[in-house]
Amino acid sequence: MPKRIVSLTLSIIVALGLAACGGQVENGPQAEQPVNITLYMGFQPDVQFAPFYVGVEEGFFAEQGLTVSFRHDAESTITRLVATDEIPFGIVSGEQVLLARAQGAPLVYVYEWYQQFAVAVATKEGSGIVTVNDLAGRSVGVPMAEGASYIGLRALLAGGGLSESDIDLRVTGFAQVETLVTDQVDAVVVYLSNEPIQLDRAGVTTTVIPVTDYADLVANGVITSERTIQENSELVQAFVNAFDAALAFTLENPDRAFEVSRSYVEGMSDPAIAEVQREVLERSLPLWSAPRLGETSPASWIETQDVLLSMGLLDQPIELEAAYTTDFLPE
Repeated sequence: MPKRIVSLTLSIIVALGLAACGGQVENGPQAEQPVNITLYMGFQPDVQFAPFYVGVEEGFFAEQGLTVSFRHDAESTITRLVATDEIPFGIVSGEQVLLARAQGAPLVYVYEWYQQFAVAVATKEGSGIVTVNDLAGRSVGVPMAEGASYIGLRALLAGGGLSESDIDLRVTGFAQVETLVTDQVDAVVVYLSNEPIQLDRAGVTTTVIPVTDYADLVANGVITSERTIQENSELVQAFVNAFDAALAFTLENPDRAFEVSRSYVEGMSDPAIAEVQREVLERSLPLWSAPRLGETSPASWIETQDVLLSMGLLDQPIELEAAYTTDFLPE
């Protein structure tokens, strides 16, 4: 088993042993006082999180008796905090739920926010990298060696019959644009709706290879714990109701969602940054859209597990039906 997975296993097991009741929200949404929730998300403040900002600023969380603030951290940290009931909710991608559950973490995925797995590899046009197989022997930058970007890269490589050992993997932090522009690497792992836009605005024409061309993985969504569902299902329902309404509002009112995001995203007073962020939002909208918002497909979970098994990140299949539920989706 890879060292990164072993390390995460130990941290979750130790934390599960220590957190008997730590951090669990005791008051449901019907309490007289609002329930305070710190929602952990990956990456950094960005217009890609507009539906959550809308949820606060347009009162959707407040209507459900919730006061929500935001923090950003690694997905491994988020899964650990939710699994040990130190926080009730987090935002991670589906494969993180399966990896954590395989290690005994009682996580449950309750709302699929991104309907498409938005990770891709971008390279400069003319680099000679057009297909996944062209990455062999080349340097590839990834924000961190864990989380959706890393797993997405591994899945992409596997789709071309390659493994991590076939490339020169480099951890860049969230500086993919600068890293590629300055030729520090041959390719970078990006989100389809974000860095390719920034690269284009920087005058760099790119070739983009999406993970979705090779695998249908479960993308970013809302997770909670089995304990929270069992002991505070009203809280889960309230949070899902609020986010569902906020997401629908964002899809219907992107201009307002963009304005709301200005106070959360650094640099939005700069017209050039604001212009890029507006395009990021526009490209994100179709990634969130679905006939029924939040619905997750059993077929996607099966394929996600199959990919993890083929990569050696899961030793054996797990009970997929326990990893996710659509019971909280509004009618």
